[in-house]
Amino acid sequence: MVMATRTLHLFCLLVCSLAIIKSECAKDLGSYNVTKTILKNAVSKGAVCLDGSPPAYHFEPGFGKGIGNWIVQLSGGAWCTNVKECQDRIWDKNVGSTNFTDSWNFQGIYSENSTANPDFYNWNKVFVRYCDGGAFTGDVEYVDHVTNLHFRGARIFEAAMEELLAKGLKNAKNAILAGSSAGGYPTMLYCDHFRSLLPNTLRVKCLVDSGYFIHAKNPMQARGFEKIYNSLLTLHGSTKALPKSCTSKMNPLLCFFPENMQQHIKTPLFIAMSAFDYYQMKTTIDPNADRCVENRTCTERQNKAFREFRSEFLSALPKSNNPKLRGVFIDSVIHHSALSYRWTLENAIMINNLSAPKAFADWYFDRKYWYVIDKHDLPIPTTKD
Repeated sequence: MVMATRTLHLFCLLVCSLAIIKSECAKDLGSYNVTKTILKNAVSKGAVCLDGSPPAYHFEPGFGKGIGNWIVQLSGGAWCTNVKECQDRIWDKNVGSTNFTDSWNFQGIYSENSTANPDFYNWNKVFVRYCDGGAFTGDVEYVDHVTNLHFRGARIFEAAMEELLAKGLKNAKNAILAGSSAGGYPTMLYCDHFRSLLPNTLRVKCLVDSGYFIHAKNPMQARGFEKIYNSLLTLHGSTKALPKSCTSKMNPLLCFFPENMQQHIKTPLFIAMSAFDYYQMKTTIDPNADRCVENRTCTERQNKAFREFRSEFLSALPKSNNPKLRGVFIDSVIHHSALSYRWTLENAIMINNLSAPKAFADWYFDRKYWYVIDKHDLPIPTTKD
């Protein structure tokens, strides 16, 4: 009995030691978990998630020379376009409620490894959870007592900014508003507003990661995103959040497409994305578009569609005549989102020996204003031969 107990104690000690080593190794590599912070005062303002739970964010304080610098990211995670989809998101621990969330893994641009992330490793880092299903744009006062769904994304953004300003953001020396995927559009939408909240901050710029979803010219190809954005107008009540500089000239639906509104943004903006973004391809070209690319079995018809879309996408980008105001890094790999996994030296996508992290850092710190577009006219698989 004594021997068995002793063996059990040794086993538990070994397991605990391995867990500690794994945790420390992950920290050394720049990957670590950060617990959530609840926006408690948001509820009184009606700024709540789909299920009425309070919104949340993850915050890692800066240190050393980076203590006065901030990066705030609006997280992504698609959209909900009808009641059923929104209800389903509540049970997905990441995108409909904060009742089921705890920590979030920080890596990539959030890494604290000075070798892997030399320009931002010691900054204050904030990851705002996406729990409204409407890309931080919705604002509907009425709550259906049957579904109990709340569409309050725009209020969540304001509540988050209010708390972060009080937390020290208002004294930032340098600041970035970033957004990935569905978080990309609100990053553009609120970019100038974010700048206005920081009148004394030396450098304020915005970063869109894989969120520049364009309006395809082919009506059949355009239907996917049109359906999504129409639901934001009708279900989420997002119209009033859209820029009046755009809605005064065209159908509000079209103002969700960045090519119709980015030209009105006065704050410097950097776009990092694939010309063959995984999500855009699946929504616009073919739900199985990635399969033929990864299997290297694309037909001439599919390749023609890829080439035509690439041409449309490049035409929809900001012009290259002022890269100080609009920087871009457009690769050709069929992937989606880079700020975490692909924002490291070992995993970054390269264009002529230049990585997106390096290009953005140079652009942000005014070292060099990059406007880089990969020349491949067909998508590149994520896996190597």
